[in-house]
Amino acid sequence: MIRTQVLGIGSYVPDRVVTNEEIPFLDQHHVRQETQQTETNDAWIQQRTGIRERRYVPNDGTVGTSDLALQAAQRALADAGVAARDVDCIIFATLSPDIHFPGSAVFLQDKLGIAGDGKGSSCACFDIRQQCSGFVYGLQMADAFIKAGMYKRVLLVGAEVHSHSLDFSTRGRDVMVLFGDGAGAMVLGPQDTDDARAGVLYTDCRADGSGAWNLYLKLYDIKKAPYVYYNALDRAQNLDSHPQMDGKRVFLHAVRNMVLSAQKALADSGLTWNDITWFVPHQANLRINEKVVEVAGIPADKVLNTIQFYGNTTAATVPLTIDYWKQQGKVKKGDRVLATVFGAGFTWGSAIFQV
Repeated sequence: MIRTQVLGIGSYVPDRVVTNEEIPFLDQHHVRQETQQTETNDAWIQQRTGIRERRYVPNDGTVGTSDLALQAAQRALADAGVAARDVDCIIFATLSPDIHFPGSAVFLQDKLGIAGDGKGSSCACFDIRQQCSGFVYGLQMADAFIKAGMYKRVLLVGAEVHSHSLDFSTRGRDVMVLFGDGAGAMVLGPQDTDDARAGVLYTDCRADGSGAWNLYLKLYDIKKAPYVYYNALDRAQNLDSHPQMDGKRVFLHAVRNMVLSAQKALADSGLTWNDITWFVPHQANLRINEKVVEVAGIPADKVLNTIQFYGNTTAATVPLTIDYWKQQGKVKKGDRVLATVFGAGFTWGSAIFQV
């Protein structure tokens, strides 16, 4: 029986650490100023989010989302012992693509040195836009592709550069304080085994489009001509160039759907928490994760978080969190993970797999 296995995992975050103490003094280019720009502080941020710091890319126009993805991908490939040229499919999950089109997967392919040789042998490239749920959605795609025999080496990447789209002001602080930049990647491939619990055991993805306008970044409106219809440099006009969120509704739906999704994953798979080594929730807000753990009755010693020092890296959070704790010696090869996510759309889902 062909099952999907995780061959390798890798992650990357930029060098710049941005603490809660620094956040109030950053301008729109995230450059520290002498005077306070935003009415917030460390206590306000930690009370609401649990975040202490996050990572930002440079603001000099040299680093895009596919650059972060490249670093994570190379580390995942090295961990798997797989050469880039052996990848026959790339699935790239992001809400912050390098440019509007083409998708970021083709840029990553080129940076990996495996773009076209003129003989039609280049790998397939998919971009998916399920925001914070992107990695679990991508894992479901990869699992289906591999089980169908379509691809043998799938590179699944989640990467984000949030820092350039945030509103560094009191107007935008509820969203701005949450997000960081980073990337995570997995290399997946087939294994022939009779063990029904080996590798990727379960995936389930859901959506509710009635919540689409509760968490969004409009940026442009294709119904209008020109589709960018405001001056992005004019603060009175540029609200649509920054993320918008109905925080209370997102919180409630995130807790409810993550709890139900995690419980459904166990019920559908026939597993209990005794069979799960680690629970990895999406890293949107530590308070959300704490409530999910409480309501779902998840053993606290099985929960892995990184939001305290990485913030919300959206599509990257699941592999980034697993890899961080793997590097700390906590997560080990063969451990079984239940990952549950929730994001804009609304989208959500769960996956059970061995690392």
